[in-house]
Amino acid sequence: MHDEFDRHHREYLVRMRRMRRLMRRLPRRAAVMRAKLPDWIKRLAGRSWFIWSFERGPVKRAIYFGSVLALLPLFGIQFPLSVLLALGLRANLPITLAIQFITNPFTIVPVYGFTYLVGFTLLDALVGKESGFDPEAVSSAVQAGDLAGAGHAVLSLTVGGVIVGLVVALAIDFGWRLLRWEAAVFKRKWESLRAARAAHLAEREAARTAGASKPATESPAAAVAPRRDPER
Repeated sequence: MHDEFDRHHREYLVRMRRMRRLMRRLPRRAAVMRAKLPDWIKRLAGRSWFIWSFERGPVKRAIYFGSVLALLPLFGIQFPLSVLLALGLRANLPITLAIQFITNPFTIVPVYGFTYLVGFTLLDALVGKESGFDPEAVSSAVQAGDLAGAGHAVLSLTVGGVIVGLVVALAIDFGWRLLRWEAAVFKRKWESLRAARAAHLAEREAARTAGASKPATESPAAAVAPRRDPER
């Protein structure tokens, strides 16, 4: 039992260190307060406890709405929008901000290219040329700088961002649920081992205390030895 308890104790310490490192990487309240945001937003963020809460509701809202926001064609204004989204939807702000790093200067081209392809393909399959959405015309218009073609491109990026964002959110939500389940199993095992160890130590201490307080008895040799008569 002691070996298993020691192994779980070491694993518990490793997990705590990982959690602390992860929490240090998330955007903090001080960073939000130093950001270039209107004062009224900063005051509201300071008073809104729920955007800093890691309970299930705020975290789930941050995962889904944050993933969709990260993949919409809004690069450059995602972070101030994340603050407004967290305040309006009562979502966890650090997680919402962290998800926005999916699109960064290094990933924006492949990410937007993929969301554009998804939205373009979906609109072409659903509406087609009958509604004025001509894939070839959109490509030609975008290359020529036509505003109508650019509007169709933005529409493709928006539809693709919503679809891909929801898929990404489902993947993150599944991984989060799996981690929560595994952590709960580990916690129950850790608590049962700690309780068993505490009970074992208590039994040992009770036995030691009982042995120390037990009165000493005469030895067998002293019991059978004849007593001398004091008058002799």
